[in-house]
Amino acid sequence: MNVGIMGAGSIACTVSRTLGKMKEVTCYAVASRDKSKAEAFAREHGFSKAYGSYEEMLCDPEVELVYIATPHSHHFEHMKLCVEHGKAVLCEKAFCETAEQAREIMKLANEKKVYVAEAIWPRYMPSRKLIDDALESGIIGNVYTLTANLSYPISKVERIIRPELAGGALLDIGVYGINFMLMHFGEDIERIESSVRFTDTGVDSDESITVFYRDGRMAVLTHSIYPRSDRKGIFHGDKGYMVVENINNPSDINIYDNSDTLIKHIFVPKQISGYEYEFIESAECIKKGLTESVSMPLSESVKMMEIMDTVRKSWKK
Repeated sequence: MNVGIMGAGSIACTVSRTLGKMKEVTCYAVASRDKSKAEAFAREHGFSKAYGSYEEMLCDPEVELVYIATPHSHHFEHMKLCVEHGKAVLCEKAFCETAEQAREIMKLANEKKVYVAEAIWPRYMPSRKLIDDALESGIIGNVYTLTANLSYPISKVERIIRPELAGGALLDIGVYGINFMLMHFGEDIERIESSVRFTDTGVDSDESITVFYRDGRMAVLTHSIYPRSDRKGIFHGDKGYMVVENINNPSDINIYDNSDTLIKHIFVPKQISGYEYEFIESAECIKKGLTESVSMPLSESVKMMEIMDTVRKSWKK
C-alpha cells in the first residue's frame, strides 16, 4: 500500500525509517509547503515522489494512505482535506484540538465512506492485549487504582510552547496517559479533577488528572514538559500490582505480589519501532473496505478529545 506523508518534520522522519523496513507498505510520496524540504526528505528516506503542496499530493491517484505528521493545530484542516479528496487517513495524535472538531471529522468520514484513524500507537501494539489478559486473569486480584505518568524535557520545542500550534503537555503527552487509562479501565467515568501549571506563553506545562470511575476505581495521571519521568503505568490490586514500563511504548510488564516479590514477567514481542502496527492495521482495514480502525475507532478518538476538553475547561480561572 502506497503511503503519502503530509509534513516533513521529526515524527515523519521517525515513522519513515519504520516504513522503510516494512513489507506491507511502501514509502511513496511526501508533501511539504517547502518543495526543497520535501525533496530532501524523499531522498533521505527513499520516497518516490516529493510535492511542494499537500493538495498536489492528494491529487496523485497512486497515494492510498496519507499519514498526517503536521502540528496539532493543523490536524483538523488536513484531515478534512484528505477526506474531501477521498484519501484514507492515519492522523498523528492528538487527533484534533477539540471534541467538536473530532465529531465533525467522524461525520465527514462516515458521509464520504473514507477510512480515518488516529495514529496513537499503543492502541495497536500487542502489549495492549498482554496487559488486559494479565488484569483479567486475576493475578493481582481486584484492581482499585491506576497511576500513569509521562514527562519529557521538551519545553524548548517550538510546537510545544506555542499556543497557536496547539501546544502544551496535554495534547502532546497527556494524551498518552488518558489513552492508557481508557484502554485498560474503560469509559464509565463519574467525574474528573485536575490541577495545572502554565508556561509564560500560556500553554499547560504540568498537570495532574484524577479520574473517578463509577465502580469505585480511580486513575491518577501526571504529565510535564520539563523533566524526564519514569513513564510507568502501575495497576494496584488487592493481591499485588503490575508495572508497565513506558506507557507510550511498553517494553516490559512485571507483576509483583503484596510482598513486593516479582511473580511474573511478561515479554513484549520485538518490534521495528512500534509504529508499524498502526500501519499494518490501517492497510488491512482499507483492503477490507472498512472506514474505521478496529483498535482505535473514531468514537474513541472523540471520547479522548471530550476528556481533554473537560480537563481544560476545569483549568479556566
